[in-house]
Amino acid sequence: TAITVICRSSEVKFVFNTSCTNVLLTLCLQQYFKITSVTLQEQCCVTVLEDNMCTTGINMAKDQGACDSLFSNTCETKTTKMCCDCCLLGKSAQEKGLPCDNNLSVGYQCSLVSRACCVDAALDNQTTPIGQTECYIFSFLSLVFFFCFFGDQSREINLCFQPLSDINECLLGASNCRGGERCINTEGSFRCQREVSCGTGYELTDNNICKDIDECETGIHNCGPEFECQNTKGSFRCLPKVKCGVGYIQDALGSCIDINECVSQTGPCNRGQVCMNTVGSYICQRNSVNCGRGYHLNEEGTRCLDIDECKGPDRVCEGHGCVNLLGSYRCECESGYNFNSLTRVCEDVNECRHYPGRLCAHKCENTLGSYKCSCTNGFKLASDGRNCDDLNECENNPCSQECANVYGSYQCYCRRGYQLSDIDGMTCEDIDECALPTGGHICAYRCHNTPGSFHCSCPVSGYTLAPNGRSCQDIDECVTGTHTCTENQSCFNIQGGFRCLSFDCPNNYRRIGETVARLARSDTIRCTKTCQPNDIACVLDPTHSVSHTFISLPTFREFTRPEEIVFLRTTVPAYGSYHLGSLDVKFDILEGNVENAFDINKRVENGMYVGVVRQVKPLIGPLTTVLKLSMRNLTNQGDSGQNIVNVHVFVSEFWF
Repeated sequence: TAITVICRSSEVKFVFNTSCTNVLLTLCLQQYFKITSVTLQEQCCVTVLEDNMCTTGINMAKDQGACDSLFSNTCETKTTKMCCDCCLLGKSAQEKGLPCDNNLSVGYQCSLVSRACCVDAALDNQTTPIGQTECYIFSFLSLVFFFCFFGDQSREINLCFQPLSDINECLLGASNCRGGERCINTEGSFRCQREVSCGTGYELTDNNICKDIDECETGIHNCGPEFECQNTKGSFRCLPKVKCGVGYIQDALGSCIDINECVSQTGPCNRGQVCMNTVGSYICQRNSVNCGRGYHLNEEGTRCLDIDECKGPDRVCEGHGCVNLLGSYRCECESGYNFNSLTRVCEDVNECRHYPGRLCAHKCENTLGSYKCSCTNGFKLASDGRNCDDLNECENNPCSQECANVYGSYQCYCRRGYQLSDIDGMTCEDIDECALPTGGHICAYRCHNTPGSFHCSCPVSGYTLAPNGRSCQDIDECVTGTHTCTENQSCFNIQGGFRCLSFDCPNNYRRIGETVARLARSDTIRCTKTCQPNDIACVLDPTHSVSHTFISLPTFREFTRPEEIVFLRTTVPAYGSYHLGSLDVKFDILEGNVENAFDINKRVENGMYVGVVRQVKPLIGPLTTVLKLSMRNLTNQGDSGQNIVNVHVFVSEFWF
């Protein structure tokens, strides 16, 4: 195939064969590249061949509209199929109305072929005048080619070399990169870079050389303070600062360890000698006859004789029978022992472990060659030495008072007034009855604890202890005659004491009855009005009578509800008629109501009005007060008079 090369700068047209050995091509290339090189000729030839292959692929895409026949991926068809596929891509873009200069990410060479075929397809749809020249641009490597068709004349290829600013030595193959290196084009030159990294311990220099990293110099090693860093190719070593002498080896921590030359070396001693390791070295000794266990050398050192262990000083079967054997011996053990063939001694048999629960009723304790039984607390060993009988602990008087034996134990009891100690369970401690929660109610006044019991006492005067030994009974001094009242006074007994009382009636009033030596609680001293003739003031006085009555009250320990203490009975019938002259009775407390501790209510009993005096609040004694009570009779004409009752209230210091 002839290829026409047109160099417009010199108006010279060269024709050469595909072998690219034509001298004219070399002259043309020399004019443009100013170089003379056989390598350049070879690369130019390859470029022309690839150009022919690409042209074949473009023509196949235009003529056949498919690239299926280029299915093999060989060196000859690779470039042809690439140009065919890229041309079909350009034609498809023109058919779909897409712009021919559409930037596709298919590579620079494929983009040029696609654009050329797209433009060519657009021109085919137009009428081309006869004789008109059609030109197309194609770039391969660093050269730009122009394809021109001159009308209806025979087709020829016109190439024009248009030199670019930079030569891509990597594409031209003009680099000197070695195997395993990748060529990278640079402005006006190129550089070679390794395709595989240098690896650990190396770094890539600007000259594309793997240089060893000196870890010791850069300080990136991990050697400790007891080691020195020594650089090696691609790595480093940590050498101990302390050097070990001959016969020693250094471990990873730098310590010197003795070498066992007898093991680490192969036969350090001559034949007939025995190697013995020493610290830092070894020695060789002459080999001698070595007798086994149970034998010893004769005096000549030539034979091994049996050792009679039974007659030796070691007393191998101490306390047991011994039978000598060749190279050994056997012990005939006593009862309670077994012969251990490994340790060759008589070992004690633990009967308690071998026969659990069958030797002793309670506890079994192993002894050398035998065993012994024992009992738990509360039992004693029976005569057979195995069973256990109950032990009567009460025979030893373990309790401070009463003891009761039970099976395997005992129980201590205490007499009345004592309780068993929580500490030892044997000692009886006195019960302080006075300190018990109910101690305040055991005795009426004072409780005195005694060992195993207690006794009560009463106030020094005015009371005596009751027969029950707990309550306090009031002493009626008026009855016993222990009072100090005179003949003109009446003795009134109160709780815990007495009072000497004497009363004089007011003017115009006369006492009913004589003065008595002793006044009871129900007694009343009464003075009635007695007016002198023509004493109008006396007649008009509404008070008809003045009476005195007496009551002794305790200091209530627990006051829960009102207590009725005095009853004022009248002769006025309840619901009386007007013609009877009386209608109602009104009761009032006029004086002496200390702390408002009393009130008076009216009620009907047996058809008559009764005034009831109640204690509604507790009073703390000793305390004395006189309640002045008024009973007014109400008629249909108004008040018809009143009666005054003085209630002498004596509150004792105690509740009994």
